[in-house]
Amino acid sequence: MTIWTRPGGSLAEFYSDSPGETQALGRRIARRLGPGQVLALQGGLGAGKTCLAQGIAQGLGVREELTSPTYTIVAEYEARPGGAPLPLYHIDAYRLSGGDDFEALGGRDLLYGGGICLVEWADRIRDALPAGTISVELEICGENGRIIRVSAGGDPWP
Repeated sequence: MTIWTRPGGSLAEFYSDSPGETQALGRRIARRLGPGQVLALQGGLGAGKTCLAQGIAQGLGVREELTSPTYTIVAEYEARPGGAPLPLYHIDAYRLSGGDDFEALGGRDLLYGGGICLVEWADRIRDALPAGTISVELEICGENGRIIRVSAGGDPWP
């Protein structure tokens, strides 16, 4: 995995050339996560959002295999960062038509409930996401290549 960072900035860029490297980056990101954090995963179809989410779940000690909740919209897992149980919410907003749609499903309770939230297709509910949301953009470049940009306000990542 190749890493680029911008000096003094809060954006880190990574180049992954395999699903395994994308999952490894997810495990690395997981080490920096704690209760109440929200990650907005953005990128086109097949960009690797679920693959990255799987790595994050692995890094948080989730024992089940994380799959995309496209039809259920929300899947809940038990994470164990540092051994203590913590809910991990995996949200797929692809089928939602906006923040109001998400809030009608109880989305606010998930985002502000003290667990960790991974939101795929986050741009569809951008107006519902809390301040401090960590933005993760995945861009396809080639068959297996991905550029992954992580930014978190003023904090360097990861």
